[in-house]
Amino acid sequence: MVTQFTFPDVGEGIHEGHIVSWLVKEGDMVKEDQPLVKVETDKAVVELPSPCAGKVLKIYFQAGSIVKVGQVLIDLGADGEKVKPIKEIPIQKSAPKKGQSVVGELEEATEVKLVQTEKKSQSTNKEIKALPSVRKMAKEQGIDLSTIQGSGKQGEILQTDLKKDLPKASAQIQITKKYDMWGYVDRIPLQGLRAQIKINMEKQASIPMVTHMDEIDVTRLWAIREKEKNKVKEVKLTFLPYIIKAVIASLKENPLLNASLEQDAIVVKKYFNIGIATATEEGLIVPVLKRAEQKSLIDLAREIEKLSQQAKQRALDIMDLKGGTFTITNIGSIGGMHATPILNVGESAILALGKISEKPLVVKGKIQIRKVLPVSISFDHRILDGAHAALFTNKLKSYLEDPDSLMLELS
Repeated sequence: MVTQFTFPDVGEGIHEGHIVSWLVKEGDMVKEDQPLVKVETDKAVVELPSPCAGKVLKIYFQAGSIVKVGQVLIDLGADGEKVKPIKEIPIQKSAPKKGQSVVGELEEATEVKLVQTEKKSQSTNKEIKALPSVRKMAKEQGIDLSTIQGSGKQGEILQTDLKKDLPKASAQIQITKKYDMWGYVDRIPLQGLRAQIKINMEKQASIPMVTHMDEIDVTRLWAIREKEKNKVKEVKLTFLPYIIKAVIASLKENPLLNASLEQDAIVVKKYFNIGIATATEEGLIVPVLKRAEQKSLIDLAREIEKLSQQAKQRALDIMDLKGGTFTITNIGSIGGMHATPILNVGESAILALGKISEKPLVVKGKIQIRKVLPVSISFDHRILDGAHAALFTNKLKSYLEDPDSLMLELS
């Protein structure tokens, strides 16, 4: 008996996935729970296991395709069983046309894609009331009048009714040019992680966001970290674990930066799940350090290293990306100073770390060369004001400039 394995509902409101790669091919024999395919959903790449043992009879989607929840991914069955192949509608290719641009004549190399649209059920018994001119317009536009609800008297179909339905009818064929009026262009499909980033940014577009900036003298912290990293051999000890501890201590005194807005209430979190923005080839991913306040510096360093590697390999579990209460992004690793980082969905603040550089500062009346860390804190102005952000930054500054006070806080 043939088993049709569909793309399952993986939760968290996910409705579709992007097929990264197949781990099997047609004709392979697979075991129950053997990974079949890698699918990217909501910033995570998950491996979908086989629901049963059997032979791969048919694979319905190629790598790079978008699949909806409930669509059949693969047919599995006993050796010798066959499935009837789905007939594909051939696309008639025409000779390439010529186009004009400011750089001369360009070949109009176009990509023609058939875009599936939902069709309304046709009723053969329905009486169609429409003038000849309306019927002619419908025929020219390829619109089935039996699918149109007329807005005229006794349900008569008007030209305005056809115009409302025209985008649906004309959306069946999409032609994409490979050049604009200035020259050739490349088009990168907005899918997978980048598509999810687009969705998240659109959710944040209506939030009144403000950024507060400052500089922190981390000369003493630099010396402590240099000393400690030589003692720790099993993990790379960066500045980030120290900064996370200072952030948590500062959030405890400024709780509105560890909050979210739910309808008419500000929800202040009593726990600290710190998101660490990680750059990958596909885009930015933010794995979350759960209950960071309960972990030591070494534990944090170890977990940061692990999650960062998994993010770059796209091997994170979906739950590794959920539950954040505050986010840190390190633009300094690339070379930047200040920034206006965008809030993560459901959080009230995000901290951007710039590049630590040497600068002349006045210390006790004398000019000294010091290690300076630029910081930028963006926040949701509906939840907190600039004064709250400044107080948080001042507290963070006091802890990082006086590491002894931070160590005392952690003890």
